[in-house]
Amino acid sequence: MYEYAIAWEWMAFAVRWLHVTTAIAWIGSSFYFIALDLGLVKRAHLPPGAYGEEWQVHGGGFYHIQKYLVAPPQLPEHLTWFKWESYATWLSGFAMLCIVYYGSADLFLIDRSVLDLTQVQAIFLSLASLAIGWLFYDFLCKSPLGNHTWGLMAVLYAALVAMAWGYTQVFSGRAAFLHLGAFTATIMSANVFLIIIPNQKIVVADLIAGRTPDPKYGRIAKQRSLHNNYLTLPVIFFMLSNHYPLAFATQFNWVIAAMVFLMGVTIRHWFNTIHARKGEPTWTWLVTAILFIIIMWLSTVPKVLTGEQREKAAALSPIQQRFADDAHFANARDVVQTRCAMCHAAEPVWEGVHFTPKSVKLETDGQIAAHAREIYLQAGRSHAMPPGNVTGITPQERAVLVAWYESSVNEPKKENADAGH
Repeated sequence: MYEYAIAWEWMAFAVRWLHVTTAIAWIGSSFYFIALDLGLVKRAHLPPGAYGEEWQVHGGGFYHIQKYLVAPPQLPEHLTWFKWESYATWLSGFAMLCIVYYGSADLFLIDRSVLDLTQVQAIFLSLASLAIGWLFYDFLCKSPLGNHTWGLMAVLYAALVAMAWGYTQVFSGRAAFLHLGAFTATIMSANVFLIIIPNQKIVVADLIAGRTPDPKYGRIAKQRSLHNNYLTLPVIFFMLSNHYPLAFATQFNWVIAAMVFLMGVTIRHWFNTIHARKGEPTWTWLVTAILFIIIMWLSTVPKVLTGEQREKAAALSPIQQRFADDAHFANARDVVQTRCAMCHAAEPVWEGVHFTPKSVKLETDGQIAAHAREIYLQAGRSHAMPPGNVTGITPQERAVLVAWYESSVNEPKKENADAGH
């Protein structure tokens, strides 16, 4: 069964590679069209129905682009749709959520010091939050509030802050930030799949039938595109945050998340204003810098657990208990405490390491058992840890870690075989 861990890790790597690739394509095209839209210039010579035009140069050639706000008089022979970038990004991201967080829910999704959930309960809450979040957002957009762009965005911001707080009350800090990214990305991709593309198809159908398209479909699509524009940078932050415990593993992680959404607005406002040729609002960078400094300060506030929370966190799941009870555990624990625990501790003692790497602590039996697979893959099967082998772990010690993990995961097979006899 240890081969399963290796195959699972490679599958996670492959899906992550796909997710990053598709995200680059989606975000790149999104940023390009926002800049293009804001940079359009109205000129007298434009054909009937054209809203604006722009000249661009790239790759040794010139491009002359015209935009029709509703639709051109006639449908062109070839029409390029921009939708699969969004769909592929969401699907690959959801696959990553399933592989990493649902597949290892006990380690990455659940934090018993926050809320003692079963794996099924945690996965159900995760899925429900994504679905209900989209329904609530869509309801707000279609309500009378949807006619007031900035009022709607203020309410949406309050909803995102509430979700940030809610996720940190249910999941681990790492999973909470990842879910904020997934929650926001679900809204963005659903905007494309359920609103923007269907509205464009209605316009195309009207053109084919010889009808004059209703301009409301363009207005609705543009509003959803505006939301996607301001949500993009926070999504990227939350997706990267799992590598930085100072962001997610602190007492005020939900406040940090709330400020990240604000930074997304200030940064995009500068770019949007520049692209629209309406000046250079340099004040947005000052506000962004102040928000980031506040985030840095909040990240230094230690997360304080009550006695009950510490007791829950120390409790092992049945799977973790199996690793702690294995005959090889004592030898593996000696290796980890000798070669790893000086950095992976609440207060690292290795020179230059001021914070626990990725918030992974390996000081107690429970902590070591909880991270058995990561220890096996990072320090047993590969030489990723310790970095540069700074602590001098030997091949024999790596073999001890491999023997411990493989013995533990093969134990159920042995028990079933014994039961058969």
